[in-house]
Amino acid sequence: MRHRNKNNNLGRKSAHRKAMLANMACSLIEHKRINTTVAKAKALRKFVEPLITKSKNDTTHNRRVVFSYLRNKYAVTELFREVSVKVADRPGGYVRIIKLGNRQGDNAPMAMVELVDYNELYNPNGKKAKKTTRRSRRKKSDAPAAAPEAVQEEQTTEAVEEKTEE
Repeated sequence: MRHRNKNNNLGRKSAHRKAMLANMACSLIEHKRINTTVAKAKALRKFVEPLITKSKNDTTHNRRVVFSYLRNKYAVTELFREVSVKVADRPGGYVRIIKLGNRQGDNAPMAMVELVDYNELYNPNGKKAKKTTRRSRRKKSDAPAAAPEAVQEEQTTEAVEEKTEE
């Protein structure tokens, strides 16, 4: 029975599962997106999101803790240098899982796992997706701006005079 056991064993022994998740997390940090099965993607999300949260606070202790999970110093360096800067203001939810359909050979459900802040298409902020500048026209002088108001006042006074004559 699996009562109160939340982790997905993925049909592997614990050492194989930890090594596989560490390798997948290193690939995700290096390439910013990977393709895998849906079950592995969900397990990877639970594995990598606490590590990204730890990378926000760059201390020696946090680097050693993350290294004990990933066991790849290049991935740890990339995580603390580039990824943590991008996710600094995000309170969580660093990984997005997009379902792709079924695999050709064994019909396994596939998914794409990506870091949220590195996709410009789904970027909700729109900061890097599209940037346009709008500039207002410069006013030439105060006199032409005052002239339409004066003309409008003359028209309203003429209309009032016409109504009073009738």
